[in-house]
Amino acid sequence: MCDMWGHTVNRFDLDGTRHVVHTFPDDEDPGGLGWLPDGRLLVVGMDGRCVYRLEGDRAVVHADLRDLAPWHCNDMVVADDGTAYVTQFGFDFFGGSTSMAPTTMVRVSPDGHADVVAGDLSVPNGVALTSDGRHLVVAEPGAGRITRFDVAPDGTLSGREVFAELVPIPDAGWAAPDGICLDADGAVWAAEPLGKRVLRVEAGGRVLDEIAFEAHPLAVCLGGSERRTLFICVAGQYHKAHRDPTPMARIETLTVDVPGAGRP
Repeated sequence: MCDMWGHTVNRFDLDGTRHVVHTFPDDEDPGGLGWLPDGRLLVVGMDGRCVYRLEGDRAVVHADLRDLAPWHCNDMVVADDGTAYVTQFGFDFFGGSTSMAPTTMVRVSPDGHADVVAGDLSVPNGVALTSDGRHLVVAEPGAGRITRFDVAPDGTLSGREVFAELVPIPDAGWAAPDGICLDADGAVWAAEPLGKRVLRVEAGGRVLDEIAFEAHPLAVCLGGSERRTLFICVAGQYHKAHRDPTPMARIETLTVDVPGAGRP
């Protein structure tokens, strides 16, 4: 997992022991993660608007996305063949702008070539691929929805459809799905920080499970030996410009009935 404001990529044992995999400079926040087929780790550089590839103790630029990403990059999922799909904010979120604008998803080929693969997305964040690689699911927190695409053998996307529209909690304004993952029944687990909850939703939007938190869940992933452990990144704060210097985030776990599927 990435500690964005701590500028590190960390690996945890199941007993909570932390191992620092890589430390970035203070002017780079690591974002989404994924692996190439040969096991090398890719890391989104949010501030640098790029994808890094970890080579031993070095982070080298795997793909420069500055021409395709006017503002911060965000999350990422990497397919079996090493093709990466990178999301981005599309506006100056960390600078305090409230003017959300439609933006794009970027595809990065295994050789580092980058192009736009989907447009008209509203602050796309969490992204996932089904086990067969034929469908991509992306959270659009700016629109309160989760969207699904068909994936062609060459990695292009088509057949866009709304997987689910989320209903906000009272007085929240809207629901903002953030990090997501998939399970073997085809449902989506989504962190929903504005509502301080994690949701499991099926196609069409029916909520199958809802778990409340006192802080802000930002990302979820199903793992463990049987992929029945739901790992939840929970943040005490998410306004970067006004954050407290004391770290307030943690990872929580719970056991679920339906195992994870796909990537991540």
